[in-house]
Amino acid sequence: MRMTPKFHTLKIAEIIHETEDCVSVSFSIPDELKSDYHFEAGQYLTLKTQLEGEEIRRSYSLCSAPYENEWTVAIKKVEKGKFSTYANELLSVGDELEVMTPMGKFTPHLDSKNEKSYALFAAGSGITPILSIAKTILNTELDSTVSLFYGNKNSNSIVFKEEIEALKNIFLNRLRITHILSRESLGNKLQKGRIDEEKTNALFKTFLHHENIDDVFICGPEEMIFAVKAAMENNGISSDHIHFELFTSPGDNKAVEKPEVTANDVTSNVKIILDGDEIDLNLLSGQTILDAAHEAGADLPFACKGGVCCTCKAKILEGSARMTINYGLEPDEIEAGYTLTCQAHPTSDKIVVSFDD
Repeated sequence: MRMTPKFHTLKIAEIIHETEDCVSVSFSIPDELKSDYHFEAGQYLTLKTQLEGEEIRRSYSLCSAPYENEWTVAIKKVEKGKFSTYANELLSVGDELEVMTPMGKFTPHLDSKNEKSYALFAAGSGITPILSIAKTILNTELDSTVSLFYGNKNSNSIVFKEEIEALKNIFLNRLRITHILSRESLGNKLQKGRIDEEKTNALFKTFLHHENIDDVFICGPEEMIFAVKAAMENNGISSDHIHFELFTSPGDNKAVEKPEVTANDVTSNVKIILDGDEIDLNLLSGQTILDAAHEAGADLPFACKGGVCCTCKAKILEGSARMTINYGLEPDEIEAGYTLTCQAHPTSDKIVVSFDD
């Protein structure tokens, strides 16, 4: 049976102001919950709290590595961001938050016997999962190398700057770090600007073209992610070896219209299997399975509601559904019958979905 993600109340053990607009938050995990909070490098935690009478959920990648026995996320303050502003300005050590057990597929498949070459690209707070991945690779695969390309506005905005430099000092022969700054000069053209497709091609030509790159991991703004992906593919890296993390749907800063009801959207009888229990409900035409379940009072797991994070992933055991958008599931998962319930509109009179499979 697949482990259903669950929230637990955790106490904040430490808060560090990494930059003027970014804090790292570490959680204290009781011994009896440590197995539930076991994680892989690159995974994230979903945090939940009530702010001004509204339930707020936000997902943040773990920057700590599994071997460190720490659970730390970085939260960068964004303009008009309710939770990020609260975390940076008001959250204190000893406060409690609801924290979901770790989730995410942005993870390297490591083996101590590997001798691989990794290229990691990050921009801004996108360094969070990338740092966890880098530390874990370097400490697990002792014959592998890591090239990290990290974009920021200036040197003062580099999150985890001291930790990254300390890591470089430990792994002098296996870790290469290249900073790219958009508003500060480091004395050469290559390290000035943004990480776009042109810049990635230049970085590849300078640092990577003699190497056999095995895997690429990318995290940052949407535009940067797809620019790096395109450049790496153009330089011969197979898309199967290019991995990236999105926490928002592409273009989700634009107004999203409610999907138009079509002939394929039908009123359905829905059975949901969760932790061995069965929930039966009626779903109206145009509703998603997740929204219908929540209206009926069922507490199904979710985080982004944008078709990205896969927290609401479930398997269709009977019937059929279509997804409005999907940025989280791989083709083989869809072929195996999985769907994102936050995007799933039934196309059959009856549908059975399971969170346990």
